[in-house]
Amino acid sequence: MHYDVFNGDADGIIALLQLRLAEPKDSQLITGVKRDIQLLSQVAEKTDITSVTVLDISLDKNRSALICLLERGIPIFYCDHHQSGEIPQSPYLTSLINLDSETCTSLLINQHLKGQFQTWAIAGAFGDNMTKRALSLSSQSGLSEVQVSFLKELGTLLNYNGYGASLDDLHVAPADLFQALLPFPDPFVLQQDPNSIFYSLQSGYQADFQQLQSISPYQSSEYYQIYLLPNIAWARRISGVFGNQLANQEPDKACAVVTLNPDESTYTVSVRAPLNRREGADEVCGQFETGGGRRAAAGINALSLEDLELFIQAMDKRFKS
Repeated sequence: MHYDVFNGDADGIIALLQLRLAEPKDSQLITGVKRDIQLLSQVAEKTDITSVTVLDISLDKNRSALICLLERGIPIFYCDHHQSGEIPQSPYLTSLINLDSETCTSLLINQHLKGQFQTWAIAGAFGDNMTKRALSLSSQSGLSEVQVSFLKELGTLLNYNGYGASLDDLHVAPADLFQALLPFPDPFVLQQDPNSIFYSLQSGYQADFQQLQSISPYQSSEYYQIYLLPNIAWARRISGVFGNQLANQEPDKACAVVTLNPDESTYTVSVRAPLNRREGADEVCGQFETGGGRRAAAGINALSLEDLELFIQAMDKRFKS
């Protein structure tokens, strides 16, 4: 049995979508909410594995499971743009890993496939807030403004769907969302069908976004802004896309969206470095036990309530410099 392991956000789903459109394959899908990234351990315990594809989850966070599979002689294709640490040397591992802050897994797969499904890759880049790269590829592809606008909204909606404390928070489970998109080599067909998954996600997004109208910054300075969101499903769903929106609105400022977790004793934190200087997010989040991510975008899964002020100090220190 082949296993496809992928992040449940726009980038992970669209990376796999491009691969399976180019190379259809029966497989077991292993995915979850966006922050569920230690997915490879679910595969390592299986006994029926013939091969594995891993997309858009940190190699460093999945190292022990990866090494276990390689020692069993399982062929693995690994493509990602998050922190990798030292890449294991094995004849069974094919890796396509690039930590550049201006790329994402969908774009890496697009290069790997020589642009076979580039319109999907553009949607993936928009979803991962790689707006400059997405616009550049859109221009190369000769897309109209209407087409670019649709791909941007599609990527945003697919990314929005991945955020939540559990699958119960999501409108569509990521594995089901992937399956719903697979029949569409051309993403523009989704726009033409009023019953497509695009419009159901659009409706959910618009309803959640309305809830933000009453939210003001918890703390704001010349260098960063921080928003606190309540322990409610809509807040968990909208948090990541809200962070991207804040980053796009004020590209010289860092931003953080801090959402109270269901345990009400910790926060989930999403940090975006300034778009005009895409670095530092991983440094801030890495100071906390459950933190990690990339230079441009990072997060903390469980920041204690008592550590909120320490987090704000870390934001102030890093982005003032």
